[in-house]
Amino acid sequence: MVAFFIFKIPVKKNSLLHLCCSYVHILKTYNQNNFFKHTFCKFQEVQDFEFPEKTHYKSKFNSKYFYTNTGVYRKSNHWGRVANCRWKLNSNGNYKNQENVIGFAKWTDFYPLNESEKSFYVEVDFDRKICKIEPKKEQHSNHLFTYSEAQKRLKNIYRLFKENKWTNYFDTEINELRYKIFTAYIQSDKTLQQIKTEQK
Repeated sequence: MVAFFIFKIPVKKNSLLHLCCSYVHILKTYNQNNFFKHTFCKFQEVQDFEFPEKTHYKSKFNSKYFYTNTGVYRKSNHWGRVANCRWKLNSNGNYKNQENVIGFAKWTDFYPLNESEKSFYVEVDFDRKICKIEPKKEQHSNHLFTYSEAQKRLKNIYRLFKENKWTNYFDTEINELRYKIFTAYIQSDKTLQQIKTEQK
């Protein structure tokens, strides 16, 4: 159940009232009635669950859903972009699209997917040259973005991992340069061009 409050008085940023409003907003919960409405989630693959003959819901693409008090089981052959949602699958092996896999997610694993809430951060593995989008944790120091902004930064980082010509304009060694620029890029709202300029 979600509680909505309407304030008719000015609210200063970082004031006690502002913080209370933000806290109430964060408490938005998901269940079988709203988890499929513009959400981001990471399902964990499970192999010890058998779907009952009567599932709670079956989509037109034959994905099956079974609800529990704590979360939802999903059996499907497609993950990632699902209607207006982004549902990833943490696979136990080498998952291939078009294979039916069962995943489970707690209701608390769902996050709102919109252009106003900054609920995601970008994580970079410099050794493997990969990066990923993660939902915010309860205790975190990561800079948060909306999902679309996080996707934009993800795309730019992968591009700069593959390309080397742009490094010719700097005197810093390439790996050190990437570390400095990418770290600054995922820890602020600055544009990539701004950060590049600061490194010259």
